[in-house]
Amino acid sequence: MRPHSIVFAVIVALCSQLALAQAPSATDPREMSDAARKAYTKGLKDARGLLADRNYAEAIVVLDSLSAGRPREPQARFLKGVALADTGRTDDAISVYLALLADFPELPEVRNNLAVLYAQKGNYEGARDELMAALLAAPDYAIAYENLGDVYARLAGVNYEKAIARDAKNKTVPPKLKLVRDVLGMRAPPPAAPPAVAPAVATPVAAPAVATPAAAVDAPK
Repeated sequence: MRPHSIVFAVIVALCSQLALAQAPSATDPREMSDAARKAYTKGLKDARGLLADRNYAEAIVVLDSLSAGRPREPQARFLKGVALADTGRTDDAISVYLALLADFPELPEVRNNLAVLYAQKGNYEGARDELMAALLAAPDYAIAYENLGDVYARLAGVNYEKAIARDAKNKTVPPKLKLVRDVLGMRAPPPAAPPAVAPAVATPVAAPAVATPAAAVDAPK
């Protein structure tokens, strides 16, 4: 899952493993005067510049100001979600995107970015559902198809691991799990360390005490 975020034709790199998306403008230009529209556009440009420079706190201040003045405009709210995600405030970013979807459920890009955050938290089912909804709204949405493929691969890995945990003798699942990990560039988790063996304790008997040897412990496979 490759990381990138395209927001209004400006790329903002994020530390995620899914492709983030461009949010289309839902602005009705008739609702703004020319002066207000220019001011809003300039504010968005300033915020994008701050994001590109990783000045996230300043960018969020600008974006909050834009949203306070024009709460029905999605662009500033979307960018705030990007800023929050890029600073590791995943839950806050999710809240922003959910609120944005409550007002604009037709925007597939918002659903795609919400799926990114769900996947980062290991909620692959939630990510899958958001991507499916994004594709229902935009059947030609290539990034969502790519992300959905990655999510299905991760779901496959999770289920292969469950299969191995329940049947360690299964010989067909490990190669499949390795293939999924290779495709996604995932490392296998390190083997668990064997539990420490308690020292032998002398067992009192009638004639001299005899040490009881500790039982051998096999390292988990």
